[in-house]
Amino acid sequence: MTFELMGDIEAVYFDLDGTLCVRDQSDEEVYEEVFDRVEAPVFFDLNDVYAVDYSSLPEANSDRKQYEHVYRAIARNVGADPSYAPTLAEATLKVLDPTAVSFRDGANEVLEYVRETYAVGLITAGSEETQLPKLETLGIQDAFDVTVCCGPGTGIESKPDPEPFEIALDELGSSPARSIYVGNQHDRDVVGPQRVGMQTAWVPEEDVSSNPKPEPTFHLSSMHEITDIL
Repeated sequence: MTFELMGDIEAVYFDLDGTLCVRDQSDEEVYEEVFDRVEAPVFFDLNDVYAVDYSSLPEANSDRKQYEHVYRAIARNVGADPSYAPTLAEATLKVLDPTAVSFRDGANEVLEYVRETYAVGLITAGSEETQLPKLETLGIQDAFDVTVCCGPGTGIESKPDPEPFEIALDELGSSPARSIYVGNQHDRDVVGPQRVGMQTAWVPEEDVSSNPKPEPTFHLSSMHEITDIL
């Protein structure tokens, strides 16, 4: 379903992972290399990773602790020994390369277009240690008027909590109704910003035929379409 913008837009905010950039490391590559590095039985597969309810995980004060919580949750779900979780978490940090990213198709052009007219913000889930190197790799470390990293290790609640959106709006001084958030995940990038009254452009990485609630202001099929709605 397509809607019209409600009033003039004064600020455009972006998600990073899956929206502006994509990982060069596949899930399969990371999964295999993690187990190559540890002396642990292969007690789960990628489907078990995807099945984790991340909203139910305990609060973490670092990326390593977050990964440990994930592996403990997987172990509980599959009935395995959770004692391997710390080792797997350490291996994951060594395997994941935050600089191994590329622009999502159309994202660079959209960002350049938006910067010519609007105030631009970035609200991304992840610590500065993992997220800022991605911006440097892409050459867009100076592209944003405000950057908010949220989630474990940041001291800011992760999306879809209203906190990171409220912080970004406050720093730019933009009104929620005249701001739009662009992201690829419905639960974080539509539910979250709409909780504070922002408009939303949902650009999933894969074709999504369903219409989850709440409906975004715009459901787009590619990043290129951002220029059509502004």
